[in-house]
Amino acid sequence: MATPSTLTSATTADSPAPGYSTTKAKQLTHLKRIEGQVRGLHRMVDEDTYCIDVLTQLASVTKSLQSLGLNLLDEHLRHCVRSSITDSADHGDAKLDEAMAAISRLLRS
Repeated sequence: MATPSTLTSATTADSPAPGYSTTKAKQLTHLKRIEGQVRGLHRMVDEDTYCIDVLTQLASVTKSLQSLGLNLLDEHLRHCVRSSITDSADHGDAKLDEAMAAISRLLRS
């Protein structure tokens, strides 16, 4: 399983572009939408909005985050994992383990 120290945060000369690189603008738009939803939640609490309305908005934000996570996972599987599997079995197995750990984290959230 990947640990924080084994994860890379940026593309280097030794590593390929992230799987979402071709849809980066779409992912950033999705994040901006989520950011707006969270600001809306903050405003609702600040304005003492009825609890059920806040919970409804919270559910909407949660679904948006889950959707983004699934999109990123799909990109990772189709790009990074597929590429690793064709490179070598050992590298492919490591990427599959990494993907399974990510799926596990998504399901627990």
